[in-house]
Amino acid sequence: RGQLKIAVSAMASRCRLAARFHRVHGTNVRLDASRTRATRVESFANGLCFSQEPLAPGQIFLVEIEEKELGWCGHLRVGLTAHDPQTLEVVPEYSLPDLVNMGDTWVFAITRSHNRVTEDGEGARAQGSPWEPFLLIERVRIPRDTLVGRSKPGRYSHILDDLFKMNVLPATARRSRIGVLYAPQPDGTADMHIVINGEDMGPSARRLPTTRPLYAVVDVFASTKSVRVIPVEYGFPSLQTLCRLVIQKHIVHRLAIDGLDLPPPLKSFCKHE
Repeated sequence: RGQLKIAVSAMASRCRLAARFHRVHGTNVRLDASRTRATRVESFANGLCFSQEPLAPGQIFLVEIEEKELGWCGHLRVGLTAHDPQTLEVVPEYSLPDLVNMGDTWVFAITRSHNRVTEDGEGARAQGSPWEPFLLIERVRIPRDTLVGRSKPGRYSHILDDLFKMNVLPATARRSRIGVLYAPQPDGTADMHIVINGEDMGPSARRLPTTRPLYAVVDVFASTKSVRVIPVEYGFPSLQTLCRLVIQKHIVHRLAIDGLDLPPPLKSFCKHE
């Protein structure tokens, strides 16, 4: 039991470190003070971002689409790379094809639909009910509620009726949540999975090497203007999360957080669920 607690604690610590963007990013990207929000300020390209730390096996890097921009074709792109962002002489303009052409990079373009990946002759994988509390991918077990993006007018809209649970957004919509992870395989390699609003799209890339660190790739491309990292906790809630719950419990609306005497990164964290 003691070893399990140590393992959970280590995983939680690593998840918190990775749940922000790397200081290295595309020339058109601006990060907020907490490095959890990335905004493309010009054009439609040069929006490449990376996770701060390599991902652990089964650890999802999850982002929510915060802003869209009309007039461009194409949407968010996500994936994994074995390139340490710190070693890049120049951040490529595009994830597809530029970063992928460098090798050891696997990127998936998100579309309005048709994101599910199936092999020839293989039917769509059976998905668990959207009411099940956990999403299962291989041996990975992730709290589903955090993964699902929903359009909601207020903080307490989820208590109105069961329609809240069914109100799952299209993949490219504002507030949609998209994540990437890798699941180790018996042969020593790994499969990359994309998760969209709590649904596993299947292995979009296979036989990834697990001998090298793998960083998440998020390309804030074209009609996607801004994204925010959503921390996912697999074990016990962090002290930061517990503080957020207490603060949210004692305010009327999340906008009231702006008037609190708190550091800006903590205010940003407390505004979101």
